Amino acid sequence: MQISSRFTIAIHVLTCIETFKDDYKTTSDFLAVSVNVNPVVIRRILQQLKKAGIVETKRGSGGAYAAKPLDEITFYDVYKAVDCVEGDLFHFHENPNTKCPVGRNIHFVLDDRLRDVQNAMENKLKEIKLSDVVADTVKLIEKEAK
Repeated sequence: MQISSRFTIAIHVLTCIETFKDDYKTTSDFLAVSVNVNPVVIRRILQQLKKAGIVETKRGSGGAYAAKPLDEITFYDVYKAVDCVEGDLFHFHENPNTKCPVGRNIHFVLDDRLRDVQNAMENKLKEIKLSDVVADTVKLIEKEAK
């Protein structure tokens, strides 16, 4: 199972918003060029980020901006905002054969382990701040300009 690309698109969008905020109106059309997707995809993601309190938008072509400081926005916040995974990360096959000793017991053996894996991933996402990604991106852009 893969986490939806909405997550990486949202991180990309937020990085663009912050990187270009002083030079451009960060509209969905502008952001779509950087991400290389249809502006409709960007608008949907911006709506999800807005609903989560991560971005604000100005009507018309005013653009989007971060609703709070970037060091207060974690990857986990974005992950939850854009509904990357519905429910559990691991989807268990529906009907293991209960007449088989493995099928009968597989949930008991795997459920807690898979929940632990998901919790570990989510805890790591909580450690990563959007401000770190923007800072690293700006450093790379500056290095390329030299």
